[in-house]
Amino acid sequence: MKLVQWVRFSWDLDTLPPLGAALPEHYHFVVATDADEKELRAVITRSFAHDTSWGDAIHEVNDMIDGWLLRAFAPGEGGICLALRHGLRMIGASILIPAPAAENHLSPGPCVLMEYRNRGLGTALLGESLHRLREVGLARVTAHTKSNAPVAKFLYPKFNGILTPGDTPLLAA
Repeated sequence: MKLVQWVRFSWDLDTLPPLGAALPEHYHFVVATDADEKELRAVITRSFAHDTSWGDAIHEVNDMIDGWLLRAFAPGEGGICLALRHGLRMIGASILIPAPAAENHLSPGPCVLMEYRNRGLGTALLGESLHRLREVGLARVTAHTKSNAPVAKFLYPKFNGILTPGDTPLLAA
């Protein structure tokens, strides 16, 4: 059995830098609804399944996806499902938990389909997610990820994201 180490990142939304360059016209953000749940689930599941850094924890992540989506679409929870579309096709998603006391505000964090990666879309999705959380009144946001995942190295440090100490969950893989 292998233990998977997770890390926590945090952002101070009061000092959030500007988003930067706008997305090309054929990409746009929308808030996903209940009708988009199946497509949202497929995007999140595929983004993890095709990322080899998650191979040792994919079964645990698949179990967590159900919880993330249930919470996001539950009445009164106030979750926000942010979708990135290329035309009509959903190519990225992020579930935002706007509760100030939430332990993880970006569950599961920005997910982009493999064929759309390395185009700055993950950065744009993270930036949009952080700005939406600031708009609902949060001052500080946290997110968890695997310590060896590419998002820990390349994405989460953006927008002044800092690795913060604290208890993080371990998964047995």
